[in-house]
Amino acid sequence: MTTKIVKIDGEHINLHVIEEVATLLKQGGLVAFPTETVYGIGANALNENSIKRIYEAKGRPSDNPLIVHIAQLSDVYKYVSEVSDISLKLMNKFWPGPLTLIFNKNATLSSVITGGLETVAIRLPSNNIAKAIIKASGLPIAAPSANRSGKPSPTRAKHVIEDLDGLVDMIIDGGKAQIGLESTVLDVSSSIPVLLRPGSVTIEMLEKEIGQVLIDPTLIGEHEKITPKSPGMKYKHYAPKGMLAVVYGEDYLAIKEINQLVKEKEVAGYSVAVISTDEDKEMYQCENIMVIGSKNNGIEIAANLFKILRKMDEKGIEYIYTKAFSEENIGMATMNRLLKAAGNKKICL
Repeated sequence: MTTKIVKIDGEHINLHVIEEVATLLKQGGLVAFPTETVYGIGANALNENSIKRIYEAKGRPSDNPLIVHIAQLSDVYKYVSEVSDISLKLMNKFWPGPLTLIFNKNATLSSVITGGLETVAIRLPSNNIAKAIIKASGLPIAAPSANRSGKPSPTRAKHVIEDLDGLVDMIIDGGKAQIGLESTVLDVSSSIPVLLRPGSVTIEMLEKEIGQVLIDPTLIGEHEKITPKSPGMKYKHYAPKGMLAVVYGEDYLAIKEINQLVKEKEVAGYSVAVISTDEDKEMYQCENIMVIGSKNNGIEIAANLFKILRKMDEKGIEYIYTKAFSEENIGMATMNRLLKAAGNKKICL
């Protein structure tokens, strides 16, 4: 398959290209496009064959559900059996934006898109290009992250091209994804909402609006013996090719430990890299130091995480070390992705 690659300016959208994309989606095609979180690989959510093509292109397990993206809030009523007062409050506050809600579904959507579950994940994105595509198509669009399953999520079109060139019909280059981490996922299918995946809509923000929010046990413990209700719950995700380890401890001790590990691996002939904050970069003794941002700017760290992991692969890094970052606010989402990328490999001092 030849993949067509087209650039679109999100501030001055070419409507002719948008119509071409909409037609392609209606015909069962796959189109990768930017959202405010990461790039997604989109297909008609009402077409089972198109949905199956997403799973094939990504190499994604069939029990890993997809998120349905809609054009306007009222569209949610087409696909769910009930919208609670809490759900409506959240939609009015955070949509359009990086919050995915999980509802009990009605019969409109195939179980192929929901991984066989009776619930469905729905989001209304805020990115101008994504909104234009969904609106022009007149369809609900299934759009998981536009990467091969298990690899770091794409925040730039070049990442999508690396993974999916020849596997999808079109890739829209809309520039850098603003947030850089996937959406927050909140299960509102029961009386008390449950956080399934942290994101830039933080648990603090959710609790301020609706009160109590439970945290799914899979975020803090065993996660292999479950049926995932949300993308990113069960399988190893976001992983670079090299071995990644996260070091927990006081700053001085953690940096000392990382320098020792780097020395051991370099002496053994391996290529090694360290992910560092701007404040700590001079303290590491490593040839490859990749600065992720300031320790005082969690939003910057989150936005750069997947880009850094992709750079590790570009440089052929075999061992990667990083201190744990603060888990306050969006830091909870950053650490969730980082630990999954590391296969939960922690070094606790």
